[in-house]
Amino acid sequence: MTPMAPLTVLPPSDAPWLVMGLMSGTSADGLDAVLVSVDPLGYKGGRPFRELLGHHHLPYPAELRHGVLRAAGNQSSPGELCILQRRLGDHHAQGARELAALVGQKAHLACLHGQTVQHRPEAGATLQLADPYLLVEALGCPVVWDLRRRDMALGGQGAPLVPLTELWLRGQAEPWIALNLGGIANATVWDGKGVRAWDLGPGMSLLDLAAQRWMGLPYDPEGHRATGRVHLPSLERWLTHPYFHLSPPKSTGREMFGAEWLEAKAGALEALPLADRLATLAAFSAEAVAQGLRQFCPEGTPLMLSGGGARHLRLRRELQERLPGLRLEDDEHFPPGAREAVSWALLGAASALGLPGNLPEVTGASRAAVLGSWVFPG
Repeated sequence: MTPMAPLTVLPPSDAPWLVMGLMSGTSADGLDAVLVSVDPLGYKGGRPFRELLGHHHLPYPAELRHGVLRAAGNQSSPGELCILQRRLGDHHAQGARELAALVGQKAHLACLHGQTVQHRPEAGATLQLADPYLLVEALGCPVVWDLRRRDMALGGQGAPLVPLTELWLRGQAEPWIALNLGGIANATVWDGKGVRAWDLGPGMSLLDLAAQRWMGLPYDPEGHRATGRVHLPSLERWLTHPYFHLSPPKSTGREMFGAEWLEAKAGALEALPLADRLATLAAFSAEAVAQGLRQFCPEGTPLMLSGGGARHLRLRRELQERLPGLRLEDDEHFPPGAREAVSWALLGAASALGLPGNLPEVTGASRAAVLGSWVFPG
């Protein structure tokens, strides 16, 4: 594919660009915003990232998070979705302003992921909410958003899109596996020759919903209450879910492993002590990951963890027991929550340069494409 011409409103490509990336993941816990220095000429050699200049996490207020979870659970009216788009835009604009003030530098451009409230790859549809016009007004720079639907228009899943950025960030010198334990668990596998990536199944989505339902908390801090015994009959039954028998490319979300799933299982789970319920759900997430990765895991391969689930002690233990030959390593390059926002900043700069941001072999799209729609100040 011939690259498009870069946007002329940006600085020359022989100077570093300051790019803001804004990510709100399926955990629905809030916004992560980063400002990074990007080398536009570095894309040619596969290493455009220069430096993380700042990271800011702005949690969702309880009412806003409730609205996101209602939308993800297919419970919102069109009017509620309309208002949620605005409220999420306000929240993202506030987080962007706070980050800019914290760092004391102005972004040349920003890339907005938005909050996924529906992801329906079987229908070629996905929906991320957050009004980009509010972000343009807050920052006074061009904003690119809605990156996933271009890939879907080409027959792809629209996800995962971070595998290309993982190659840019981690390099290709030796094999590695990058596992993101957000609401949904996704992995990028580099075996030294090629890249594979797909959504493995639930990460923290069900565990967080269980904490809300039975503990009255948004999540179980570090998994301290997940200390019980795994209920093996439930675990074995859950692992028959059709999603686990699909071959990549594949992606999923809370529509499949969210509130409706937990509601259907709640009666059986409530027959168990709370500690056993949480332990069983942790084992489910761990086994979903393990059964997807076992064939790609030579002894000693580093399994690099990011996302909120990396801090869940029971989930980590269950993962290590199921993948004993791997070296579980924490993401030491970026603060917790920052990595996907960095990825989005890199994808935004690639779009500005007219470069593709998807990997067809990962998403199933018919070709690589420049991603996103642009909104300009003025």
